[in-house]
Amino acid sequence: MTSAMKAQFLFIAAMLSMPASAFATPAAVGEEARIAFPNNATIRTFRAENRETVYIQDRARRWYRAQVIGPCLELPYARAIGVDTRGSRVLDRFSALIVERERCQLISFVRVAGPPERRRR
Repeated sequence: MTSAMKAQFLFIAAMLSMPASAFATPAAVGEEARIAFPNNATIRTFRAENRETVYIQDRARRWYRAQVIGPCLELPYARAIGVDTRGSRVLDRFSALIVERERCQLISFVRVAGPPERRRR
């Protein structure tokens, strides 16, 4: 094994041992944000507000507001969402959400204090 291969192995091992929250880019509330390596380990939960807005919580319990271009018809009823980063390994405003069979392109991905309170019926 060459020294370059050993260095690569150590780098990968170090990356795998880090907590998922270490990969989230810290952003102030109200700023465009990113979540590196979005998957089940980095995205904790989500809550759809309407057909254009969904709130996403990362593993460190930070909230983000994602807005899509146009209506994403199944978003308010979604039990699960997928993330399409087109190979960039970063969830940001250039990514898309997959809801059922619909691909919903993001226009904004902003750090927020949390989702708004749910209205009582």
